Amino acid sequence: MTASHSSSTYTPDGLVAGNAHLLTSRKITLITGQNLIRGAVLGKITASGKYNLSLSAAADGSQTPDLVLAEDTDASAGDKVTIAYSRGDFIEQKLTIGTAHTADTIREGLRDKGIILVKEA
Repeated sequence: MTASHSSSTYTPDGLVAGNAHLLTSRKITLITGQNLIRGAVLGKITASGKYNLSLSAAADGSQTPDLVLAEDTDASAGDKVTIAYSRGDFIEQKLTIGTAHTADTIREGLRDKGIILVKEA
């Protein structure tokens, strides 16, 4: 058996605002119809326990921001298991925030969950 090795270039995106040792993540299911990039602010759909981009006008539970997507995830063709951050410090300008939410309107709720939004200097 021959060992193999591959590598890729790491390009930081500036999403994490330091204190990387405090990051906590977990597996979640992104619901069908979503194609989101790392840093999307997610809400949990109460009935299914699945996640989508948190939109202020939603009425299914997902209107409440809950997690930050940790990796680009394409669930446009079906539900997709992915990783999301449940705790950490993030640069607010790097987040993808759903319609009618702003960093100011979601800041306190996310802080209560251990997600801190930091303004980029």
